Amino acid sequence: MQMTFHGAAQQVTGSCFLVEAGSCRFLIDCGMVQGGREARDRNYLPFAFDPRHIDFVLLTHAHIDHCGLLPRLVAQGFAGPVYATGATADLLEVLLKDSAHIQEMEFERSEKRAGKGKAAGRGRHAPVRPPLYTLRDVDRCLARVRPADYGQEFMPHAGVRARFRDAGHILGSAIAEIWVTDAGGATRKIVASGDLGQPGRPILRDPEPIDEADVLLIESTYGDRLHKDMPSTLDELVAVVQGTLARGNVVIPAFAVGRTQEMLYHFLQLSAQERLGPLDIFVDSPMAVAATEITLRHFEMFDDEARQLFAQARQLQQKLRIHFVSDVQDSMRLNRVGAGAVIISASGMCDAGRVMHHLHNNLGRRECAVVIAGFQAQGTLGRRLVDGERHVRLLGDDIEVRASVHTLGGFSAHADQKALLGWAGAFKRAPARTFVVHGEAAASQALAAALRQQSGWQAAEVVVPREGESFAL
Repeated sequence: MQMTFHGAAQQVTGSCFLVEAGSCRFLIDCGMVQGGREARDRNYLPFAFDPRHIDFVLLTHAHIDHCGLLPRLVAQGFAGPVYATGATADLLEVLLKDSAHIQEMEFERSEKRAGKGKAAGRGRHAPVRPPLYTLRDVDRCLARVRPADYGQEFMPHAGVRARFRDAGHILGSAIAEIWVTDAGGATRKIVASGDLGQPGRPILRDPEPIDEADVLLIESTYGDRLHKDMPSTLDELVAVVQGTLARGNVVIPAFAVGRTQEMLYHFLQLSAQERLGPLDIFVDSPMAVAATEITLRHFEMFDDEARQLFAQARQLQQKLRIHFVSDVQDSMRLNRVGAGAVIISASGMCDAGRVMHHLHNNLGRRECAVVIAGFQAQGTLGRRLVDGERHVRLLGDDIEVRASVHTLGGFSAHADQKALLGWAGAFKRAPARTFVVHGEAAASQALAAALRQQSGWQAAEVVVPREGESFAL
């Protein structure tokens, strides 16, 4: 049996892990690399394996860095099933179609710019990248999805059993338990954490503990730090909103799936507690609107506190006016709003989508604020804002950053180091081999060092793999 790391190895995005056992070959996730142009160009490289020879895919959740290359996999010959939870299957349609649409729009804009450059006689220009995949590829991919409930065992291949457990990260996110039996009859259990949520967070249940594994893949996005506690994070959010809206706007770049719904929950909570006065919130993202509708359809996955709060939501409508914006013209009208608006818009890393227009209109104004409420990959505009850059290039213009920028790490949907160690500590005995993945190198190394110091883990092997590295299991 062999495992090869084709992504999310000493980096956060592009999750893709290949397992080979006898005649069976399968993937755990097939995600897109996100970040700056150099990082995104890696998505155009050929797969390091033949998609035609992959038997099935186990998908942990619907974020693009875990699922975003599935349509390309299908376009290049993959013909097997993709297993995911039912909620993930619902979200996939929204996210993958949006991804294809964004690529097609960017391709059209690039062609226009290249054409203008030629007409103006500007000589050499950057080659125009075609979309990685089309909407037709997305439809073919979605036809391959096979939903499986949490706790339901299924056999994706002879000699392989699998089961999804709740990861508490976003709606439908899963930890994958996989039992692989080799030709000699020996069975080994692989556990892939996917992305783990922070315990005690609203809306979703906490990540389920797993009691045993021979091989563990554990994420490490925040493997080197602790999150702020939620009360102080909410205090800071209240202070930003109260100190800004009289003269300016608050822009919150937010992932359409997970973060947008969580931010709405917190605003509802703060309104119910009368910590915020009457408020206009604009959710400006067609994908976020669709994802919110899907989230409300899966009410059974909410924790008790979230169910109670959403049951009161109608009573708060006079104080908290939530406007869901899908139409392009309505989105453009927000550009004329000078003050009093909380604008939640995708993308969460500020590298695509409508949020770029809102940042373009508000970053240069001292009376406005930007709230960064999620992880920002290297090379993204969001990361540059977090790192304190005072001049950024946005939509073809140089913008001086005059707005205040607030990084509220307590909103992260990823477990911090303490939570990751707590989840790993639930194993009855340490897995014989643990691979620390889905983190920048420093974060992964820090978590690996902390795991080695855990009681009962001293004799276990804890590895931070490099991209392309293979291990015999």
